[in-house]
Amino acid sequence: ISAKAIQKAYTKGEHQVRVLRGAGLSATEGEFVSVIGQSGSGKSTMLHVIGLLDSPDVGEVLYEGKRIDNLNETARDLLRNRVFGFIFQFYHLLPELSLLENVMAPQMIRHSMLGFWKQRREIRQQALQILEEVGLGHRVKHRPSELSGGELQRGAIARALITRPRVLLADEPTGNLDAETGHEIMTLLKKLNEDNQLTIIMVTHDEAVAAQAHRIVRLKEGRIEKAVIASAM
Repeated sequence: ISAKAIQKAYTKGEHQVRVLRGAGLSATEGEFVSVIGQSGSGKSTMLHVIGLLDSPDVGEVLYEGKRIDNLNETARDLLRNRVFGFIFQFYHLLPELSLLENVMAPQMIRHSMLGFWKQRREIRQQALQILEEVGLGHRVKHRPSELSGGELQRGAIARALITRPRVLLADEPTGNLDAETGHEIMTLLKKLNEDNQLTIIMVTHDEAVAAQAHRIVRLKEGRIEKAVIASAM
């Protein structure tokens, strides 16, 4: 996956705020890349552009060598559901659903109602297996309000994995957690990367968290400052 010469601005009242100023970023298959920068540097915007949650004003996003940011909305929806998995700082689990139902939700979206009901046993079994893998096999019937912060983030990771994504995009996945729980989440992400060759692009402002990736990309004022090989992995 690669983003080339991305420019992105937002309008706030009468003012235009330039967030990305020609920044570029790429990740090869199975690579774990961290993007680090201060608040307002454009790192979350870059992640949203790569994952087709937002469109660049200038520049392009390519997946397997083909441009994807200019596709129609239906095609972009399919890529978001089939190629990309998303993890956010604030989890975004639906409070009225059990953890198991939250994890199954992307598959409900992918299939028609009839298609989902035909495959519901297989999808349920897949969700149960993923929850076991992230250490939540004992929490499947619990609702988000009954889970700890670390459990919520593990649940969000399980939900991201249910569609078997090729690229996992993580926006401050440890930012809302204490140090010990954050370490557990990073251990899980590294295991997923190593065992499944899952490509991960992670945004963070934490140097210690960033150092656990294969490579660190530094973003400053909307531009790539430098990229370095991390040493802690």
